[in-house]
Amino acid sequence: MMSAALFFADSTSRWSTKFPLAGRKKFALGAALAAGLAVHAAPGFAQADKLTPALAGQPRERIVLADRVVAVINDEIVTLRELEERIRIVTGQLKRQNVELPPPDVLQTQVLERVIVDRAQVQFARENAIRIDDVQLDRAVARIAEENRMSPVQFRDVLEKDGIPFNRFREDIRTEILINRLRQSEVEGKVVIGEGEIDNFLSQNKPSDTAQEINLGHILVRVPENASPEQIEARRKRAQEALAQIRGGADFARVAVAFSEAPEALTGGSLGYKDREKLPQLFVEAIAGLPKGGVSELVKSANGFHILKLIDQRGAGAAPVVKQTRVRHILIRPGELVSQDQARRRLLELRERIINKAATFEDLARQNSADGSKDKGGDLGVIYPGDTVPEFERAMDELKPGEISAPVQTQFGWHLIEVIERSSAELSVERQRKAARDALRERKVDEAYQEWLRQLRDRTFVEYRLEDR
Repeated sequence: MMSAALFFADSTSRWSTKFPLAGRKKFALGAALAAGLAVHAAPGFAQADKLTPALAGQPRERIVLADRVVAVINDEIVTLRELEERIRIVTGQLKRQNVELPPPDVLQTQVLERVIVDRAQVQFARENAIRIDDVQLDRAVARIAEENRMSPVQFRDVLEKDGIPFNRFREDIRTEILINRLRQSEVEGKVVIGEGEIDNFLSQNKPSDTAQEINLGHILVRVPENASPEQIEARRKRAQEALAQIRGGADFARVAVAFSEAPEALTGGSLGYKDREKLPQLFVEAIAGLPKGGVSELVKSANGFHILKLIDQRGAGAAPVVKQTRVRHILIRPGELVSQDQARRRLLELRERIINKAATFEDLARQNSADGSKDKGGDLGVIYPGDTVPEFERAMDELKPGEISAPVQTQFGWHLIEVIERSSAELSVERQRKAARDALRERKVDEAYQEWLRQLRDRTFVEYRLEDR
């Protein structure tokens, strides 16, 4: 029986998207970092009488008293220096993406709004006792370095050369994980998928010759909750202005940066490739019949007005088949008596013994593995895509049958993985229903999160001081 722990999804997957840094290799940085949106970076700057929690415990000499406050978010401040630093990061990212920059005042307003939204989420998380300790943070940063095939020290050096202070990077990742935990507790755990919904989904999403993966550009002009007719009309006109600029030949990504209030706005509005069935049905209907590069009319939802661009589509429909991997592993859990490094070195020794045929994988799993699969020689049975945490699945997918991985770290410990065999088969009815449930959950979670975010933003007190002198 496979260890139940391996079935839990990785809550930090948001920051696994890859972004180029200064023309070098691609690195797996978080969207919030790439867009310069992290909230509690280290260290901030504030007036002496209004220190944010981010400054708590910081040496007094590191606080610039003359720095100007540009916004107050509930009981915390944002300073001009902090805002300018975020603008610098966003500007660098957009230039690397070859996105034309909007006017400086527009970019400043957009970046400040994103800081407000993220800061509000962090405040809410803190009020609800959601914390990310240094052990969890170090594990996440090490995982990012590993994904980029570097040691933590090498990764830190590359970040510093690209002008990203390592302490800031760590705190940005802490914020990313914190927001993911918040999303899980406030949104994901409350989404319920009924059996009737699954039945309807399966009847409406039969395999076809249409593209299954779609890359959309997205612009959202948000409408406040309980908005008056005048407010709704003002928002509609703003969205119409954005659409008119696009129709007039303006670059979609540039308009997204200038107008959109969606999370992906400051990276040019691209949602990336998503399965068609995981997109909101409203979006799918809006782009029906559009050619590649086509732009929709305004789309109204509960959250506001949307503009969609069909950037690309790929993957023709086919019979519902799935990759199956039979795999076994040896798990060593670090603890009080075993350090992370000791666990890793122990697996390297076991791997060497297996390769040199001094012992079998099964025997060493029975003697050393720390989960329930040890009694079966580490055999986890057949695994389907999405069954395991991303780090385990990525390492497993890179192996050919009979190959043994290097030690792989997940939140559960260190693994030695061997692929026994791999095949493809038609999806069983049970698996089809599971896939349908997953797609429906992803769709509903995204929609629910946007609604929750809108409500949080509406009740956040914000005092703007950009014009103060």
